[in-house]
Amino acid sequence: MKSKPMIFAALLAGSWLSLASWAVAETKVEVSGLHNCCGACLKGISKAVTSAGAEAQIGAGDDTLTITAPDKETAQKAIDGLAAAGYHGAVKGEGITMKDDSGAPAGKVGTLEVTGAHNCCKGCSNAISDACKEVSGVSSVSIEPKKTSFTVEGDYNAQALVKALNDAGFHVKVAAK
Repeated sequence: MKSKPMIFAALLAGSWLSLASWAVAETKVEVSGLHNCCGACLKGISKAVTSAGAEAQIGAGDDTLTITAPDKETAQKAIDGLAAAGYHGAVKGEGITMKDDSGAPAGKVGTLEVTGAHNCCKGCSNAISDACKEVSGVSSVSIEPKKTSFTVEGDYNAQALVKALNDAGFHVKVAAK
């Protein structure tokens, strides 16, 4: 039979373990639909997340990222970091969002300067160009690998263009020319 001090010590230790696990509760967020065609994309995604103080779990070629952060604020900073690095995806995490800061005007436009997209290689450029060309009324896209800005011309809906790029995994900002 255990003595009262030993029982008390065991209860106290259990309480501390319970408090310790509560104190280090982490936030997990899933982001799907990211563009990730090469090692440079993977490195960019990882850097954006880890720079915010979170962990990134994603493999080469995967389009789904799991972010593990110490709290919601850090998880949101990681999402904001992804957007700033030019990546976009659907976020699953309570109260954590990828903000629409594209500045896309309502209605049709003739020419837009698009900036901020992650575009490290020909695979990225092709994916961006393909996404733009899916939008009704787009007649041309002038994009080159490693350039983070490009021009889209035609007679098309600016918000539809941003949505197509977001759906392809790219976070962008736009300005009418």
